[in-house]
Amino acid sequence: MADNTYEADGVKIAVEGCGHGTLDAIYSSVAASCKARGWDGVDLLIIGGDFQATRNAADLSVMSVPAKYRELGDFPAYYSGDKTAPYLTIFIAGNHEASSYLWELYYGGWVAPNIYYLGAANVLRFGPLRIAGMSGIWKGFDYRKPHHERLPFSHDDIKSFYHVREIDVRKLLLLREQVDVGLSHDWPRAIENHGNANALWKMKPDFRQESIDGTLGNPAAEYVMDRLRPAYWFSAHMHCKFAAVKTYETPSVTKAFTDTETGKQDQPAVVPVLEPPSQPAANPDEIDLDMEDDEGDQPQAQPTDDSTSVVPSSTTTTSGGVSDELRAQLPASFSKPEPPQPKVNPGQPVPPTITNTTTRFLALDKCLPGRKFIQLCSATPVKPPPTTTKPPYRLQYDPEWLAITRVFAQYLTIGDRTAQTPPNLGESAYQPMIDKERAWVDEIIVSAGKLDVPENFTITAAPHRPGVDPKTVDYQPDEYTNPQTSTFCDLLGVPNLWDASPEERAERKANGPPAAEPRHHQSGGFRGGRGGGNRGGGNRGGFNRGRGRGRGGWRGGGGYRGGRNI
Repeated sequence: MADNTYEADGVKIAVEGCGHGTLDAIYSSVAASCKARGWDGVDLLIIGGDFQATRNAADLSVMSVPAKYRELGDFPAYYSGDKTAPYLTIFIAGNHEASSYLWELYYGGWVAPNIYYLGAANVLRFGPLRIAGMSGIWKGFDYRKPHHERLPFSHDDIKSFYHVREIDVRKLLLLREQVDVGLSHDWPRAIENHGNANALWKMKPDFRQESIDGTLGNPAAEYVMDRLRPAYWFSAHMHCKFAAVKTYETPSVTKAFTDTETGKQDQPAVVPVLEPPSQPAANPDEIDLDMEDDEGDQPQAQPTDDSTSVVPSSTTTTSGGVSDELRAQLPASFSKPEPPQPKVNPGQPVPPTITNTTTRFLALDKCLPGRKFIQLCSATPVKPPPTTTKPPYRLQYDPEWLAITRVFAQYLTIGDRTAQTPPNLGESAYQPMIDKERAWVDEIIVSAGKLDVPENFTITAAPHRPGVDPKTVDYQPDEYTNPQTSTFCDLLGVPNLWDASPEERAERKANGPPAAEPRHHQSGGFRGGRGGGNRGGGNRGGFNRGRGRGRGGWRGGGGYRGGRNI
Protein backbone atom coordinates (compact mmCIF):
# COMPACT_ATOMS: atom_id res chain seq x y z
CA MET A 1 0.00 0.00 0.00
CA ALA A 2 2.79 2.38 0.83
CA ASP A 3 4.32 1.98 -2.63
CA ASN A 4 1.09 3.26 -4.20
CA THR A 5 0.51 6.24 -1.93
CA TYR A 6 -0.17 8.54 -4.86
CA GLU A 7 -2.97 6.27 -6.08
CA ALA A 8 -4.74 5.96 -2.75
CA ASP A 9 -4.44 9.50 -1.45
CA GLY A 10 -3.02 11.60 -4.26
CA VAL A 11 -0.30 14.20 -3.95
CA LYS A 12 -1.37 16.68 -1.28
CA ILE A 13 -1.37 20.11 -2.88
CA ALA A 14 -2.36 23.56 -1.66
CA VAL A 15 -3.17 26.12 -4.35
CA GLU A 16 -3.21 29.86 -3.72
CA GLY A 17 -4.31 32.62 -6.11
CA CYS A 18 -2.34 35.88 -6.26
CA GLY A 19 0.49 36.12 -3.75
CA HIS A 20 1.11 39.88 -3.58
CA GLY A 21 4.00 39.44 -1.19
CA THR A 22 1.92 37.96 1.64
CA LEU A 23 3.93 34.80 2.22
CA ASP A 24 3.50 34.74 6.00
CA ALA A 25 -0.28 34.88 5.74
CA ILE A 26 -0.33 32.31 2.94
CA TYR A 27 1.74 29.78 4.88
CA SER A 28 -0.37 30.35 8.00
CA SER A 29 -3.54 29.81 5.96
CA VAL A 30 -2.20 26.58 4.50
CA ALA A 31 -1.37 25.31 8.00
CA ALA A 32 -4.84 26.24 9.28
CA SER A 33 -6.54 24.58 6.29
CA CYS A 34 -4.50 21.42 6.79
CA LYS A 35 -5.42 21.31 10.46
CA ALA A 36 -9.10 21.70 9.62
CA ARG A 37 -8.88 18.87 7.11
CA GLY A 38 -6.85 16.59 9.34
CA TRP A 39 -3.72 16.73 7.21
CA ASP A 40 -0.28 17.02 8.73
CA GLY A 41 0.80 19.34 5.90
CA VAL A 42 1.00 19.41 2.12
CA ASP A 43 3.54 18.02 -0.31
CA LEU A 44 3.45 21.13 -2.49
CA LEU A 45 2.14 24.70 -2.50
CA ILE A 46 1.38 26.34 -5.84
CA ILE A 47 1.02 30.15 -6.07
CA GLY A 48 -0.65 31.43 -9.23
CA GLY A 49 1.35 34.59 -9.83
CA ASP A 50 1.96 38.13 -8.57
CA PHE A 51 4.37 36.46 -6.19
CA GLN A 52 6.56 39.59 -5.87
CA ALA A 53 10.00 38.17 -5.08
CA THR A 54 11.47 41.56 -4.19
CA ARG A 55 14.96 41.15 -2.75
CA ASN A 56 15.39 44.82 -1.87
CA ALA A 57 13.96 48.27 -2.51
CA ALA A 58 15.67 48.58 -5.90
CA ASP A 59 13.68 45.60 -7.20
CA LEU A 60 10.50 47.57 -6.51
CA SER A 61 11.61 50.27 -8.96
CA VAL A 62 11.03 47.88 -11.87
CA MET A 63 7.80 46.34 -10.60
CA SER A 64 4.65 47.61 -12.27
CA VAL A 65 3.10 49.53 -9.37
CA PRO A 66 2.98 53.24 -8.50
CA ALA A 67 5.77 54.39 -6.20
CA LYS A 68 3.44 55.30 -3.34
CA TYR A 69 2.14 51.74 -3.20
CA ARG A 70 5.53 50.04 -3.17
CA GLU A 71 5.82 47.46 -0.41
CA LEU A 72 8.52 44.85 0.03
CA GLY A 73 6.15 42.38 1.62
CA ASP A 74 7.36 39.25 3.38
CA PHE A 75 9.74 37.87 0.76
CA PRO A 76 13.01 39.60 1.80
CA ALA A 77 13.14 37.53 5.00
CA TYR A 78 12.90 34.30 2.97
CA TYR A 79 15.50 35.51 0.49
CA SER A 80 17.99 36.44 3.20
CA GLY A 81 17.48 33.18 5.10
CA ASP A 82 15.87 34.73 8.18
CA LYS A 83 12.80 32.58 7.39
CA THR A 84 12.37 29.32 5.51
CA ALA A 85 9.31 28.25 3.55
CA PRO A 86 7.59 25.47 5.54
CA TYR A 87 6.33 23.78 2.34
CA LEU A 88 7.95 23.29 -1.04
CA THR A 89 6.53 26.21 -3.02
CA ILE A 90 6.42 26.71 -6.77
CA PHE A 91 4.99 29.71 -8.62
CA ILE A 92 4.51 31.27 -12.03
CA ALA A 93 4.84 34.98 -12.72
CA GLY A 94 1.89 37.33 -13.00
CA ASN A 95 1.87 41.00 -14.01
CA HIS A 96 3.21 42.47 -10.76
CA GLU A 97 6.60 40.89 -10.15
CA ALA A 98 10.21 41.69 -9.32
CA SER A 99 11.09 41.53 -13.00
CA SER A 100 14.78 42.25 -12.41
CA TYR A 101 15.07 39.07 -10.32
CA LEU A 102 12.91 36.83 -12.48
CA TRP A 103 14.84 37.97 -15.58
CA GLU A 104 17.86 36.07 -14.18
CA LEU A 105 15.81 32.85 -14.06
CA TYR A 106 14.20 32.60 -17.49
CA TYR A 107 14.49 28.80 -17.40
CA GLY A 108 13.32 28.67 -13.77
CA GLY A 109 15.13 28.44 -10.47
CA TRP A 110 15.04 28.91 -6.71
CA VAL A 111 14.24 32.47 -5.64
CA ALA A 112 14.78 31.45 -2.01
CA PRO A 113 15.34 28.14 -0.25
CA ASN A 114 12.34 25.85 -0.89
CA ILE A 115 10.66 28.39 -3.23
CA TYR A 116 10.94 27.68 -6.97
CA TYR A 117 10.00 29.92 -9.90
CA LEU A 118 8.96 27.99 -13.02
CA GLY A 119 10.36 30.56 -15.45
CA ALA A 120 8.69 31.98 -18.55
CA ALA A 121 7.39 28.50 -19.40
CA ASN A 122 8.29 25.13 -17.99
CA VAL A 123 7.35 21.52 -17.39
CA LEU A 124 8.53 19.84 -14.19
CA ARG A 125 7.87 16.52 -12.52
CA PHE A 126 6.88 16.26 -8.90
CA GLY A 127 6.53 12.67 -7.77
CA PRO A 128 3.93 11.09 -10.08
CA LEU A 129 2.70 14.46 -11.38
CA ARG A 130 3.74 16.33 -14.49
CA ILE A 131 3.22 20.09 -14.06
CA ALA A 132 3.25 22.64 -16.89
CA GLY A 133 3.22 26.39 -16.29
CA MET A 134 3.24 29.60 -18.32
CA SER A 135 4.03 32.99 -16.79
CA GLY A 136 2.69 36.43 -17.60
CA ILE A 137 -0.53 37.84 -19.02
CA TRP A 138 -1.91 38.27 -22.52
CA LYS A 139 -1.28 41.42 -24.51
CA GLY A 140 -1.65 40.93 -28.23
CA PHE A 141 0.75 43.63 -29.42
CA ASP A 142 3.67 42.02 -27.56
CA TYR A 143 2.80 38.37 -28.16
CA ARG A 144 4.98 37.88 -31.25
CA LYS A 145 7.91 39.92 -30.00
CA PRO A 146 11.06 38.34 -28.58
CA HIS A 147 12.14 39.00 -25.00
CA HIS A 148 13.68 42.40 -25.73
CA GLU A 149 13.68 43.68 -22.14
CA ARG A 150 17.01 44.05 -20.36
CA LEU A 151 18.13 46.28 -17.51
CA PRO A 152 17.96 49.18 -17.27
CA PHE A 153 14.24 48.98 -18.12
CA SER A 154 12.20 51.70 -19.77
CA HIS A 155 8.71 52.43 -18.51
CA ASP A 156 7.36 50.25 -21.32
CA ASP A 157 9.76 47.42 -20.47
CA ILE A 158 8.53 47.32 -16.89
CA LYS A 159 5.08 46.42 -18.23
CA SER A 160 5.93 44.36 -21.30
CA PHE A 161 8.22 42.07 -19.30
CA TYR A 162 5.06 40.40 -17.96
CA HIS A 163 3.45 39.82 -21.36
CA VAL A 164 3.25 36.27 -22.70
CA ARG A 165 5.45 35.58 -25.74
CA GLU A 166 4.63 33.27 -28.61
CA ILE A 167 8.08 31.68 -28.62
CA ASP A 168 7.45 30.31 -25.10
CA VAL A 169 3.92 29.19 -25.90
CA ARG A 170 5.17 27.50 -29.07
CA LYS A 171 7.33 25.20 -26.98
CA LEU A 172 4.39 24.18 -24.79
CA LEU A 173 2.29 23.45 -27.88
CA LEU A 174 4.85 20.90 -29.05
CA LEU A 175 4.41 18.65 -26.00
CA ARG A 176 3.12 15.20 -26.90
CA GLU A 177 3.09 13.51 -23.50
CA GLN A 178 0.25 13.79 -21.00
CA VAL A 179 0.39 16.62 -18.44
CA ASP A 180 -1.45 16.41 -15.11
CA VAL A 181 -1.47 20.02 -13.86
CA GLY A 182 -1.54 23.24 -15.90
CA LEU A 183 -0.87 26.75 -14.55
CA SER A 184 -1.48 30.22 -15.95
CA HIS A 185 -1.85 33.58 -14.24
CA ASP A 186 -4.81 34.89 -16.23
CA TRP A 187 -7.61 32.54 -17.20
CA PRO A 188 -7.70 30.59 -20.44
CA ARG A 189 -9.97 32.43 -22.84
CA ALA A 190 -13.66 31.42 -22.76
CA ILE A 191 -13.27 29.11 -19.74
CA GLU A 192 -16.23 30.94 -18.17
CA ASN A 193 -18.47 29.18 -20.70
CA HIS A 194 -17.70 25.86 -19.01
CA GLY A 195 -18.71 26.91 -15.49
CA ASN A 196 -21.47 28.87 -13.82
CA ALA A 197 -21.12 32.07 -15.81
CA ASN A 198 -24.19 33.68 -14.25
CA ALA A 199 -22.64 33.40 -10.81
CA LEU A 200 -19.46 34.97 -12.22
CA TRP A 201 -21.42 37.91 -13.63
CA LYS A 202 -22.87 38.54 -10.17
CA MET A 203 -19.36 38.73 -8.71
CA LYS A 204 -17.81 40.60 -11.65
CA PRO A 205 -20.54 42.27 -13.77
CA ASP A 206 -18.04 43.79 -16.20
CA PHE A 207 -16.86 40.36 -17.28
CA ARG A 208 -20.14 39.62 -19.08
CA GLN A 209 -19.50 41.94 -22.01
CA GLU A 210 -15.90 40.82 -22.35
CA SER A 211 -17.15 37.24 -22.48
CA ILE A 212 -19.64 38.17 -25.21
CA ASP A 213 -16.84 39.95 -27.09
CA GLY A 214 -14.54 36.94 -26.72
CA THR A 215 -11.92 39.06 -24.96
CA LEU A 216 -12.18 37.64 -21.45
CA GLY A 217 -9.07 35.61 -20.74
CA ASN A 218 -5.82 34.64 -22.39
CA PRO A 219 -5.95 33.08 -25.89
CA ALA A 220 -2.48 31.56 -25.46
CA ALA A 221 -3.55 29.85 -22.23
CA GLU A 222 -6.58 28.52 -24.08
CA TYR A 223 -4.32 27.08 -26.79
CA VAL A 224 -2.10 25.40 -24.19
CA MET A 225 -5.01 24.03 -22.16
CA ASP A 226 -6.68 22.61 -25.27
CA ARG A 227 -3.41 21.00 -26.37
CA LEU A 228 -2.28 19.55 -23.04
CA ARG A 229 -5.71 18.76 -21.57
CA PRO A 230 -4.39 18.36 -18.02
CA ALA A 231 -6.57 16.91 -15.30
CA TYR A 232 -6.29 20.18 -13.35
CA TRP A 233 -5.74 23.79 -14.40
CA PHE A 234 -5.20 26.56 -11.86
CA SER A 235 -5.26 30.32 -12.45
CA ALA A 236 -5.50 33.58 -10.51
CA HIS A 237 -5.45 37.23 -11.70
CA MET A 238 -9.20 37.99 -11.68
CA HIS A 239 -9.40 38.16 -7.87
CA CYS A 240 -12.33 35.79 -7.46
CA LYS A 241 -12.93 32.08 -7.03
CA PHE A 242 -14.42 30.32 -10.03
CA ALA A 243 -14.67 26.67 -11.02
CA ALA A 244 -15.35 25.07 -14.38
CA VAL A 245 -15.12 21.71 -16.12
CA LYS A 246 -14.03 21.57 -19.75
CA THR A 247 -14.54 18.34 -21.65
CA TYR A 248 -13.04 17.20 -24.93
CA GLU A 249 -13.49 14.48 -27.48
CA THR A 250 -10.98 11.67 -27.43
CA PRO A 251 -8.11 12.52 -29.83
CA SER A 252 -8.43 10.75 -33.14
CA VAL A 253 -5.92 7.94 -33.56
CA THR A 254 -5.05 8.90 -37.11
CA LYS A 255 -1.83 9.32 -38.98
CA ALA A 256 0.46 11.71 -37.17
CA PHE A 257 1.35 15.18 -38.37
CA THR A 258 4.09 14.11 -40.73
CA ASP A 259 4.47 11.28 -43.18
CA THR A 260 7.85 9.90 -42.21
CA GLU A 261 8.37 8.45 -45.66
CA THR A 262 7.59 11.51 -47.76
CA GLY A 263 8.19 14.21 -45.22
CA LYS A 264 4.92 15.85 -46.28
CA GLN A 265 2.66 17.27 -43.65
CA ASP A 266 -0.76 15.68 -43.35
CA GLN A 267 -3.84 17.88 -43.40
CA PRO A 268 -4.73 18.21 -39.72
CA ALA A 269 -8.14 17.15 -38.62
CA VAL A 270 -10.07 19.54 -36.46
CA VAL A 271 -10.44 18.28 -32.91
CA PRO A 272 -13.45 20.19 -31.61
CA VAL A 273 -14.14 21.05 -28.00
CA LEU A 274 -17.36 19.56 -26.73
CA GLU A 275 -20.10 22.05 -26.00
CA PRO A 276 -21.35 22.36 -22.43
CA PRO A 277 -24.45 20.20 -21.98
CA SER A 278 -27.81 21.79 -22.73
CA GLN A 279 -29.17 20.40 -19.49
CA PRO A 280 -27.66 21.17 -16.07
CA ALA A 281 -24.57 19.03 -15.63
CA ALA A 282 -22.68 18.00 -12.53
CA ASN A 283 -21.79 21.08 -10.52
CA PRO A 284 -18.06 21.81 -10.95
CA ASP A 285 -18.00 22.65 -7.24
CA GLU A 286 -18.29 18.93 -6.62
CA ILE A 287 -15.13 17.96 -8.47
CA ASP A 288 -12.27 16.46 -6.54
CA LEU A 289 -11.07 19.85 -5.39
CA ASP A 290 -13.45 20.14 -2.45
CA MET A 291 -15.20 23.21 -3.82
CA GLU A 292 -17.07 25.38 -1.38
CA ASP A 293 -18.59 27.99 -3.71
CA ASP A 294 -22.28 28.71 -3.34
CA GLU A 295 -22.84 28.52 -7.06
CA GLY A 296 -26.05 27.45 -8.70
CA ASP A 297 -26.77 25.20 -11.65
CA GLN A 298 -24.59 24.98 -14.68
CA PRO A 299 -25.33 27.44 -17.51
CA GLN A 300 -27.04 26.45 -20.70
CA ALA A 301 -24.96 25.57 -23.72
CA GLN A 302 -23.03 28.47 -25.21
CA PRO A 303 -21.20 28.63 -28.52
CA THR A 304 -17.55 27.75 -28.52
CA ASP A 305 -14.85 29.96 -30.04
CA ASP A 306 -15.30 30.13 -33.78
CA SER A 307 -11.58 29.65 -34.29
CA THR A 308 -12.12 25.92 -33.86
CA SER A 309 -15.13 25.68 -36.17
CA VAL A 310 -14.95 24.23 -39.64
CA VAL A 311 -15.78 26.63 -42.45
CA PRO A 312 -18.31 24.90 -44.71
CA SER A 313 -16.96 24.20 -48.14
CA SER A 314 -19.08 24.80 -51.19
CA THR A 315 -20.23 21.90 -53.31
CA THR A 316 -18.65 21.32 -56.73
CA THR A 317 -21.32 21.40 -59.41
CA THR A 318 -21.52 21.95 -63.13
CA SER A 319 -23.72 24.78 -64.36
CA GLY A 320 -25.03 25.87 -67.80
CA GLY A 321 -24.60 22.38 -69.20
CA VAL A 322 -20.79 22.73 -69.38
CA SER A 323 -19.19 19.32 -69.09
CA ASP A 324 -16.26 18.53 -66.84
CA GLU A 325 -14.17 17.74 -69.91
CA LEU A 326 -14.65 21.26 -71.31
CA ARG A 327 -13.96 22.81 -67.94
CA ALA A 328 -10.67 20.90 -67.74
CA GLN A 329 -9.55 22.63 -70.98
CA LEU A 330 -10.06 26.13 -69.57
CA PRO A 331 -7.05 28.15 -68.32
CA ALA A 332 -6.18 27.80 -64.65
CA SER A 333 -7.59 31.26 -63.92
CA PHE A 334 -11.06 29.88 -64.71
CA SER A 335 -10.77 27.06 -62.22
CA LYS A 336 -12.95 27.04 -59.16
CA PRO A 337 -10.90 28.10 -56.10
CA GLU A 338 -10.04 25.46 -53.57
CA PRO A 339 -12.46 25.32 -50.65
CA PRO A 340 -11.20 27.11 -47.53
CA GLN A 341 -9.29 24.96 -45.10
CA PRO A 342 -10.58 24.48 -41.58
CA LYS A 343 -9.45 27.16 -39.14
CA VAL A 344 -7.62 25.39 -36.36
CA ASN A 345 -6.24 26.80 -33.16
CA PRO A 346 -2.48 26.52 -32.56
CA GLY A 347 -1.56 23.19 -30.99
CA GLN A 348 -4.27 21.24 -32.79
CA PRO A 349 -4.87 18.46 -33.54
CA VAL A 350 -4.03 16.84 -30.23
CA PRO A 351 -1.77 13.81 -30.58
CA PRO A 352 -3.33 10.50 -29.51
CA THR A 353 -0.68 10.20 -26.78
CA ILE A 354 -2.59 12.88 -24.85
CA THR A 355 -5.64 10.96 -23.65
CA ASN A 356 -7.33 12.98 -20.92
CA THR A 357 -10.76 14.34 -21.84
CA THR A 358 -11.77 16.31 -18.73
CA THR A 359 -9.96 19.37 -17.37
CA ARG A 360 -11.05 20.73 -13.99
CA PHE A 361 -10.39 24.45 -13.80
CA LEU A 362 -10.12 26.48 -10.64
CA ALA A 363 -9.29 30.16 -10.21
CA LEU A 364 -8.63 31.63 -6.78
CA ASP A 365 -8.58 35.07 -5.17
CA LYS A 366 -5.72 36.95 -3.54
CA CYS A 367 -4.72 36.54 0.10
CA LEU A 368 -6.99 38.86 2.07
CA PRO A 369 -9.38 38.24 4.98
CA GLY A 370 -12.73 36.93 3.83
CA ARG A 371 -11.46 35.99 0.35
CA LYS A 372 -11.40 32.50 -1.16
CA PHE A 373 -7.71 32.23 -1.95
CA ILE A 374 -6.64 28.77 -0.69
CA GLN A 375 -7.70 25.34 -1.90
CA LEU A 376 -6.42 21.95 -0.79
CA CYS A 377 -6.65 19.03 -3.17
CA SER A 378 -5.32 15.51 -3.64
CA ALA A 379 -4.04 15.30 -7.20
CA THR A 380 -3.50 12.02 -9.00
CA PRO A 381 -1.79 11.51 -12.37
CA VAL A 382 -3.78 10.86 -15.53
CA LYS A 383 -1.38 8.04 -16.37
CA PRO A 384 0.36 6.27 -13.47
CA PRO A 385 4.13 6.46 -13.93
CA PRO A 386 6.03 3.27 -14.76
CA THR A 387 7.69 3.28 -11.33
CA THR A 388 5.89 3.87 -8.06
CA THR A 389 6.67 6.92 -5.98
CA LYS A 390 5.89 7.96 -2.44
CA PRO A 391 6.54 11.02 -0.27
CA PRO A 392 8.70 12.93 0.15
CA TYR A 393 8.54 13.75 -3.54
CA ARG A 394 11.37 15.48 -5.39
CA LEU A 395 11.17 18.27 -7.92
CA GLN A 396 12.63 16.98 -11.19
CA TYR A 397 13.28 18.19 -14.72
CA ASP A 398 11.09 16.73 -17.45
CA PRO A 399 12.95 14.90 -20.25
CA GLU A 400 10.57 15.92 -23.03
CA TRP A 401 10.74 19.57 -21.97
CA LEU A 402 14.52 19.46 -21.78
CA ALA A 403 14.60 18.20 -25.37
CA ILE A 404 12.29 21.00 -26.52
CA THR A 405 14.44 23.51 -24.64
CA ARG A 406 17.56 22.31 -26.45
CA VAL A 407 15.81 22.66 -29.82
CA PHE A 408 14.68 26.23 -29.14
CA ALA A 409 17.88 27.52 -27.53
CA GLN A 410 19.13 28.42 -31.02
CA TYR A 411 16.08 30.62 -31.66
CA LEU A 412 16.17 32.70 -28.46
CA THR A 413 17.30 36.31 -28.31
CA ILE A 414 17.46 38.39 -25.14
CA GLY A 415 17.62 42.16 -24.84
CA ASP A 416 17.76 42.93 -28.58
CA ARG A 417 15.08 45.42 -29.53
CA THR A 418 15.74 44.94 -33.26
CA ALA A 419 15.38 41.15 -33.19
CA GLN A 420 12.41 39.32 -34.68
CA THR A 421 10.83 36.15 -33.37
CA PRO A 422 11.74 33.36 -35.81
CA PRO A 423 8.85 31.97 -37.85
CA ASN A 424 7.02 28.91 -36.63
CA LEU A 425 8.26 25.98 -38.70
CA GLY A 426 5.34 23.77 -37.70
CA GLU A 427 5.16 20.61 -35.68
CA SER A 428 6.17 18.39 -38.59
CA ALA A 429 9.50 20.25 -38.80
CA TYR A 430 10.16 20.47 -35.08
CA GLN A 431 9.28 16.90 -34.14
CA PRO A 432 12.35 15.20 -35.70
CA MET A 433 14.52 17.82 -34.03
CA ILE A 434 12.88 17.14 -30.68
CA ASP A 435 13.25 13.38 -31.13
CA LYS A 436 16.97 13.82 -31.80
CA GLU A 437 17.43 15.98 -28.71
CA ARG A 438 15.33 13.59 -26.62
CA ALA A 439 17.81 10.84 -27.41
CA TRP A 440 20.61 13.15 -26.24
CA VAL A 441 18.72 13.98 -23.02
CA ASP A 442 18.08 10.30 -22.30
CA GLU A 443 21.74 9.43 -22.78
CA ILE A 444 23.43 12.40 -21.10
CA ILE A 445 20.96 13.41 -18.39
CA VAL A 446 18.43 10.65 -17.67
CA SER A 447 20.90 7.76 -17.74
CA ALA A 448 23.30 9.74 -15.58
CA GLY A 449 20.64 10.33 -12.92
CA LYS A 450 20.68 14.13 -13.34
CA LEU A 451 16.93 14.82 -13.48
CA ASP A 452 16.65 16.05 -9.89
CA VAL A 453 16.47 19.84 -9.70
CA PRO A 454 19.59 20.79 -7.73
CA GLU A 455 19.06 22.73 -4.51
CA ASN A 456 21.52 25.41 -5.54
CA PHE A 457 19.89 28.66 -4.48
CA THR A 458 22.39 31.52 -4.45
CA ILE A 459 21.95 35.11 -3.31
CA THR A 460 22.72 37.53 -6.15
CA ALA A 461 21.51 41.03 -5.23
CA ALA A 462 22.12 42.20 -1.68
CA PRO A 463 19.17 41.57 0.66
CA HIS A 464 17.09 44.50 1.85
CA ARG A 465 18.68 46.79 4.43
CA PRO A 466 16.32 47.73 7.26
CA GLY A 467 15.68 51.44 7.38
CA VAL A 468 15.58 51.98 3.60
CA ASP A 469 12.21 53.38 2.58
CA PRO A 470 11.13 51.60 -0.64
CA LYS A 471 9.08 54.62 -1.70
CA THR A 472 12.19 56.81 -1.89
CA VAL A 473 14.42 54.52 -3.97
CA ASP A 474 14.60 55.93 -7.50
CA TYR A 475 17.37 53.79 -9.00
CA GLN A 476 17.10 50.46 -10.80
CA PRO A 477 18.83 47.30 -9.61
CA ASP A 478 21.99 45.94 -11.17
CA GLU A 479 21.93 42.98 -13.52
CA TYR A 480 23.42 39.71 -12.26
CA THR A 481 24.40 36.36 -13.74
CA ASN A 482 22.50 33.82 -11.69
CA PRO A 483 24.61 30.69 -11.03
CA GLN A 484 21.47 28.55 -11.29
CA THR A 485 20.92 29.62 -14.88
CA SER A 486 24.58 28.98 -15.63
CA THR A 487 24.34 25.48 -14.15
CA PHE A 488 21.17 24.70 -16.10
CA CYS A 489 22.65 25.91 -19.39
CA ASP A 490 25.78 23.84 -18.75
CA LEU A 491 23.61 20.78 -18.04
CA LEU A 492 21.80 21.18 -21.36
CA GLY A 493 24.80 22.39 -23.32
CA VAL A 494 23.05 25.58 -24.47
CA PRO A 495 24.28 29.21 -24.46
CA ASN A 496 23.68 31.31 -21.37
CA LEU A 497 22.22 34.46 -22.92
CA TRP A 498 21.74 35.99 -19.47
CA ASP A 499 25.46 36.24 -18.81
CA ALA A 500 27.54 39.32 -19.60
CA SER A 501 30.86 40.86 -18.70
CA PRO A 502 31.07 43.62 -16.06
CA GLU A 503 32.17 46.02 -18.81
CA GLU A 504 29.13 45.25 -20.96
CA ARG A 505 26.77 45.74 -18.04
CA ALA A 506 28.48 48.96 -16.99
CA GLU A 507 28.13 50.34 -20.50
CA ARG A 508 24.46 49.42 -20.72
CA LYS A 509 23.79 50.98 -17.31
CA ALA A 510 25.61 54.17 -18.31
CA ASN A 511 23.54 54.44 -21.50
CA GLY A 512 20.35 54.33 -19.46
CA PRO A 513 16.93 52.92 -20.37
CA PRO A 514 15.88 52.81 -24.03
CA ALA A 515 13.55 55.47 -25.35
CA ALA A 516 9.85 54.87 -24.93
CA GLU A 517 8.10 53.31 -27.91
CA PRO A 518 5.25 55.13 -29.69
CA ARG A 519 2.00 54.48 -27.88
CA HIS A 520 -0.35 54.29 -30.87
CA HIS A 521 0.44 50.61 -31.57
CA GLN A 522 -0.79 49.45 -28.21
CA SER A 523 -4.41 49.38 -29.29
CA GLY A 524 -3.66 46.62 -31.77
CA GLY A 525 -3.84 42.90 -31.36
CA PHE A 526 -6.27 40.88 -29.33
CA ARG A 527 -7.66 42.97 -26.49
CA GLY A 528 -6.33 41.46 -23.29
CA GLY A 529 -8.38 43.61 -20.97
CA ARG A 530 -8.36 47.23 -20.01
CA GLY A 531 -7.17 49.13 -16.99
CA GLY A 532 -4.31 51.23 -15.76
CA GLY A 533 -4.09 54.99 -15.66
CA ASN A 534 -6.29 57.39 -13.75
CA ARG A 535 -9.72 56.93 -15.19
CA GLY A 536 -11.62 58.43 -12.34
CA GLY A 537 -15.17 57.13 -12.68
CA GLY A 538 -14.29 53.93 -14.51
CA ASN A 539 -15.65 50.66 -13.22
CA ARG A 540 -12.54 48.56 -12.79
CA GLY A 541 -8.75 48.54 -12.95
CA GLY A 542 -6.91 51.83 -12.70
CA PHE A 543 -4.76 53.33 -9.99
CA ASN A 544 -7.40 55.08 -7.91
CA ARG A 545 -10.67 53.38 -8.53
CA GLY A 546 -11.95 53.10 -4.99
CA ARG A 547 -14.61 50.55 -5.88
CA GLY A 548 -12.17 47.68 -5.59
CA ARG A 549 -13.51 45.84 -8.62
CA GLY A 550 -10.27 45.53 -10.55
CA ARG A 551 -8.16 42.44 -10.94
CA GLY A 552 -4.52 41.69 -11.25
CA GLY A 553 -3.78 44.75 -9.15
CA TRP A 554 -2.01 45.72 -5.97
CA ARG A 555 -3.11 44.30 -2.67
CA GLY A 556 -5.18 46.17 -0.19
CA GLY A 557 -8.68 47.59 -0.10
CA GLY A 558 -9.31 50.77 -2.08
CA GLY A 559 -6.77 52.76 -4.01
CA TYR A 560 -4.66 51.20 -6.70
CA ARG A 561 -6.09 47.97 -8.07
CA GLY A 562 -4.35 47.71 -11.40
CA GLY A 563 -5.69 46.59 -14.74
CA ARG A 564 -5.00 43.26 -16.35
CA ASN A 565 -2.93 44.80 -19.12
CA ILE A 566 0.01 46.11 -17.06
